Amino acid sequence: MKSRAAILYGPTRSFSIEEIEVDEPKEGEVLVKLVATGLCHSDWHFAKGQSPVRFPMVVGHEGAGIVEKVGPGVTEVKPGDHVVLCYIPACGKCRWCLSGLAALCDRGILLTQGTQLDGTFRMHKDGQDIAQFALVSAFSEYTVCPVDSVIKIDPDLPLDRACLVGCAVPTGWGAAVNRARVRPGETVAIFGTGGVGMNAVQGAAMAGAEKVIAIDLVDWKLEKAKEFGATHTINPTREDPVQRIMDITHGVGADATILTAGLVTPNLLATATRATRKAGRTVIVGLIGLDPNEPATHPLDLMFMLMAKEVFGTIFGHNVPRIDIPRLLDLYRDGKLKLDELVTHRYRLDQINQAYQDLEEGKVIRGVLLFD
Repeated sequence: MKSRAAILYGPTRSFSIEEIEVDEPKEGEVLVKLVATGLCHSDWHFAKGQSPVRFPMVVGHEGAGIVEKVGPGVTEVKPGDHVVLCYIPACGKCRWCLSGLAALCDRGILLTQGTQLDGTFRMHKDGQDIAQFALVSAFSEYTVCPVDSVIKIDPDLPLDRACLVGCAVPTGWGAAVNRARVRPGETVAIFGTGGVGMNAVQGAAMAGAEKVIAIDLVDWKLEKAKEFGATHTINPTREDPVQRIMDITHGVGADATILTAGLVTPNLLATATRATRKAGRTVIVGLIGLDPNEPATHPLDLMFMLMAKEVFGTIFGHNVPRIDIPRLLDLYRDGKLKLDELVTHRYRLDQINQAYQDLEEGKVIRGVLLFD
């Protein structure tokens, strides 16, 4: 079947909108017609060359749509079902899945390989194989993915909001609730209030944090963070975030700091740990890397160890997709989780390059790509 898709041919900072061929689903696979896809910073890292992948590739991983066709052996969904795509096709059998860590499933090694589970490709153009990111490639009108990558949802849920629980919402919310283990009465500082960070803000607030401190370089995002539960805001261009956090906590420091910036540099990590109390927790969510325009001037120091501070990584907010995606949508339906407010702007497929320019310039919390 023919499908229009946004293709990356390399770290060119630009997507090419072209028509590709998408194969029929094989055994254990599902063909999905995309309705909406969230524009995540992770996909933009590939366009900038900050993460290695196999090119050419169709990226996009925060999608929602309608099942068009199922392959042999698929019984979990049927044509017409509404689904959210999950970029981690948890097998349910490996050590990590059986330990409740489905986000760390051994299949994760396939996320940037570009093939389906059987090692072959489903997308092609002019005889050339097109790689799929995370086995889903949600920047395409149609995609084929493993049945383990689709999670059925109720048909009344708006897909242009539901798509956000494929990545941004559980990643940020879970970073606060599951990984930082925020408890009632605590103080939490979130560095970066984009699509993921804003969900860390509302996750911390929902977990009962007394003080939720949002830190960002963009003032309008800080104002928006108050809608999601932030009690204090800091713009580092005007005040030292460490000193301000110490002032707010009477010299103690935050119980937990969460790094949801698009790029977590050594300086940012050092800043967050300095703002964290003794034996406090720092959770790294964003991509770790170096900013060529920012020399590393604040490395971790000996006090980090002597004060027994902890640093954690996380993926997908340490959620179990098949359990927590429906749970988060139930919270949205009950009016307890904000999804509508996350969507700043909606774009068509041929506007994807403008959409990522807007993201780079701090103009959106979450942009959503809509398909006809």
